[in-house]
Amino acid sequence: MRRREDPELNMTSLIDVVLLLLIFFMMSTKFIDEGRLKVRLPEAGVQPDESSIKETVEIEVTAEGGYRVGGKPLVNNSPDTLATALGRAAGGNRAMPITIRADARAMHQSVVTAMDVAGRLGYRQINIATVHDGSQGG
Repeated sequence: MRRREDPELNMTSLIDVVLLLLIFFMMSTKFIDEGRLKVRLPEAGVQPDESSIKETVEIEVTAEGGYRVGGKPLVNNSPDTLATALGRAAGGNRAMPITIRADARAMHQSVVTAMDVAGRLGYRQINIATVHDGSQGG
């Protein structure tokens, strides 16, 4: 009569693979949450009180990617020209709010450039103008 041998399962290879995966995931995970852009979304249906509206500098982005600061078109679309125009329009007051109003057909990069220029100059209150669509029942 032959004696049956119990099958032997070698766990060494499995443990090696699991430990390597553990090390890989530990090394590829970011534990530090870097600074992020804080976005304050507009609230629908609230009309601003006329007495609470402060003076603001308005940047308009045209469909062609051009800029207007305070209603005046700029000579070119370079970020340096936009920065100079913002400094003049705000009079050096970095606490003044900036409102960016873009045409619906404007390229996204033009709007991001306007936000980046205002942020690099030290303006902390940058607003995006929105259009209220009357078709929503709110």
